[in-house]
Amino acid sequence: MSFRISAAAEELNPLVPHTSEIIVGFIAFTLLYLVLRSKVVPMFEKAFAARTEAIQGGMEKAEKAQRDAQVALEQYTAQLSDARGEAQKIREEARVQGAAIIEDLRGKAQEEAARITAAATASIEAERQQAITSLRNEVGSLATELASKIVGEALDDQVRQSRIVDRFLDDLEKSK
Repeated sequence: MSFRISAAAEELNPLVPHTSEIIVGFIAFTLLYLVLRSKVVPMFEKAFAARTEAIQGGMEKAEKAQRDAQVALEQYTAQLSDARGEAQKIREEARVQGAAIIEDLRGKAQEEAARITAAATASIEAERQQAITSLRNEVGSLATELASKIVGEALDDQVRQSRIVDRFLDDLEKSK
């Protein structure tokens, strides 16, 4: 009887499955494994590969964009440096041209001032000569008139008058 109880106990044990259940479960698991391996796993691998390619492509694009940005930055920096150099060169040329223009204008102003001074000097000299001539004529006529009154005879001879006036003026100049 104890054999029966232990056999009955084995059959009634809910934790130990029947042998037929184990075989059916093993076959079902094998079929499920084969179906998953042949149908589902390739789709997962394909999705995984696509995802990996997308990530790698994105990383490559990002790296390429970063390299392009670095090249663009270097070009911009070079252009900026060239522009600064060009601006400095233009400023220097403008400064030199400004100095040349100022020097040219200064020279022209000095020439104009010299020309005006020379014209004024010539005009003054001409007026002085004219005044001297006018004064000589006036002094000559006065001296002749005075001499004729003193001497008591007329000094009408023009050449004689001129000699007397010149001699009189020369004497005046010597006495100074």
